[in-house]
Amino acid sequence: MSRHAERKYRAVTAVQRRIGNPVLRRLPFQTLLETTGRVSGLPRRTPVGGRRVGDSFWLVSEFGERSQYVRNIRANPRVRVRVRGRWYTGTAHPLPDDDPLARLRTLPRGNSLAVRAMGAELLTVRVDLDDRDAPHPA
Repeated sequence: MSRHAERKYRAVTAVQRRIGNPVLRRLPFQTLLETTGRVSGLPRRTPVGGRRVGDSFWLVSEFGERSQYVRNIRANPRVRVRVRGRWYTGTAHPLPDDDPLARLRTLPRGNSLAVRAMGAELLTVRVDLDDRDAPHPA
């Protein structure tokens, strides 16, 4: 990682940990990704942007493999995602062969702009949602 990218990573993660994430996690309709801490075994909730498409939820990590939630996914891919106030369980898959810039064009614009601006090593993540969690037609 370049020196500039390293500084950017440290600055962005410091702000996210101290200000952004604690505030955003409390908003009732903020999309959250819940992973299991790879060391602690405790639930870890991270505000994310993304979009549900059918039985999958797509997001792009701004720091790729360096993101703590991606490291947690590598250790245990079972996750939960809160979308529009409702929790879904599923299995997360980091997709290094997917084009994250193309993927960002299919996701909500505001979050995509922030990810591009803050990110250094983009990585697409797909969460395959469990069938039993899918809404059933009335």
